[in-house]
This record gives sequence, structure tokens and C-alpha cells, in this order.
Amino acid sequence: MSLRDFLSKQFIDVIDWVEPEDGILAYRYPMQDREIQNGGKLTVRDSQFAVFVNEGKVADTFGPGLYTLNTQTLPILTYLKNWDKAFQSPFKSDVYFFSARTQTDQHWGTPNPITIRDKEFGAIRLRGFGIYSYHLAEAKTFYSKISGTRDLYRVADLEGQLRNTIVAKMTDAFATSQVPFLDMAANQGALADKITEQLKPAFAEYGISLDTFNVENLSLPDELQKVLDQRISMNVIGDMGKFTQYEVAQSIPIAAANEGGGAVGIGAGLGAGMAIGQTMAEAVKNSAASAQAPGGGPAAPAAAGTASSAATKFCSECGKQIPRASKFCPECGKPQA
Repeated sequence: MSLRDFLSKQFIDVIDWVEPEDGILAYRYPMQDREIQNGGKLTVRDSQFAVFVNEGKVADTFGPGLYTLNTQTLPILTYLKNWDKAFQSPFKSDVYFFSARTQTDQHWGTPNPITIRDKEFGAIRLRGFGIYSYHLAEAKTFYSKISGTRDLYRVADLEGQLRNTIVAKMTDAFATSQVPFLDMAANQGALADKITEQLKPAFAEYGISLDTFNVENLSLPDELQKVLDQRISMNVIGDMGKFTQYEVAQSIPIAAANEGGGAVGIGAGLGAGMAIGQTMAEAVKNSAASAQAPGGGPAAPAAAGTASSAATKFCSECGKQIPRASKFCPECGKPQA
């Protein structure tokens, strides 16, 4: 090395890093051909770690603080380089900074529905999404398993791995929770706690710590949601006979508004509504009588019941069954045609 080269050689006296933006987990301090001056200063700010790497091996790790770089503060590096106590010359070593700030508002979700076994519905497919937060806890582990020798490692680079880990552990949690789907909405907090217990060891393997995990929504795919809605509707309907009368009463104005208009249209609509109502009512009545008849066979229709049906009609307003000769409905008072 010539005298000019020696004089122009750059030495590093101060090593520090200020995060220029959010979303950076690891940063390699630019060394190039520069050497670290013996006795130089290392500044590690709060929520940071610094790692010295020598010939591909992690040597020394530093937490927040101000350090003077010498054989006392670099014991492992001193051992690896076989320095004596009188070490005074500059040295080279790769230096990495790691951000230990909490990474908030991280989103997770199931790209495809996951299949689980439900206590009430059997096998169902479930979707879910929410948010979580974490921070880097072990810089050495994170360097060895995740970031490696990259100059810059961002939060986005780790997002896919963490999301897939969450979905896998969430499936295991659902399989062992034994909580029916209809009860999951009321137990999302407890479910999130159970998933958190399974996620923390998985995150720790990467050198990071899971701080919070929240389940914001659980839902079924559209086709399964329609089936569930139908089941809920049937439970809400309850008495099928009363529901049939309601449907008939609702259909009468629609039938009366069909083509033909006037009294003919009204009469046709009323007749169609009465015919539909009587048919469905008789079907419900016969089904109930069949269930009550001895031997399970259909019960014989009563003549009196037939005569009664012939002597009655349905109110065009409220759908109640009234005497055929009535000019006004005794239930709602609506004039009858």
C-alpha cells in the first residue's frame, strides 16, 4: 500500500443508524472498504439492536447504549481474531442494525376458506380476518433465520410467512376449540387468546415476539351463508299455517293488479289467492291429522269440515277466514265484494 493510499484510507469513528422510514426490520451498515477505528463509538438507540458479524459468524450483540469499541466491549470478536490486549489497529466487521419497535396494524386473513368440523353443522368452510402486532426480540436469531446478509429487510418481506403461520395455527385452534360457529361471534376474544397461545412459540422461532392478536370477523362463504340464512328463516317462521295465511294475504293485491284490471282482475286475483290458501291450509291440516291418526295413516276428512269450508271465504284485506255471506270482515272491518 502506497503512502497516498494509506492517507486516503477512510476509518469509521462513529457507527449509528437513524431509521429513515417505517417498515424496516434490519439494515446493514455500509462498510465498503472502510475500517472501524479501534476506540470508535457505537450508538444503539432505544428500540434497536446492533450485531457484529465476523467472517459470516455472529460475534457480538449490543442493546441500546453508547459503546467504545475495544477488546473489552468486543470480547467474542477479540477471541475470533486472536487479538492481544494491546490491540490498536483498525478492523473490519459487518455491522447490522435491527429495529425492535412494535410493528402495529399488521393484517392477517384467510386467502381461501379453511375447512373445519363444527359441532352443529358438521364440516364447514370458514373465513376470517383481523390484525396483530409484534416486535423483534432476538436479533441474533432473526439474523440467522430470517434477514441474513441482505442490506435491507422490510416488514413486507416477512408478511407472507407470518400470515401463513397464523392461518395454520388458527386451523389447529379451531379444531380443538369445540366452539360451534354460531357461538364464535360471542367468543372472538377467547378464540383470539387461544390462537395467541399457539402463535407465540412459532413467532419466537424467528426471533420475534407476538404482542397482540385480534379476530375482527368470522364468516362463511356466500353459498353456505345462504343455507344458514334459510335455516334461520325457518326457525323464525315457526307456525307454518299462520305463515301460509300471511303469504296468501300478501299475494292478493299482487294478483289483483295483474293484466285484466277492474273487477275481473280483482276477482281473478281473489279467487287465485283463496284457492292457493285453501289448498295449502288443507295440506297442512291433513298432514297434522295424519300424524295424530292411529297407525300413522291419514285421517278421514270430516264432512262437517268440508261444509264449513264451503260456507266461508277469506277476507281480501287481512286474509282471515270469515262467513261467505258477510259484507264486512268481523276482524278488520273491510267491506267485502
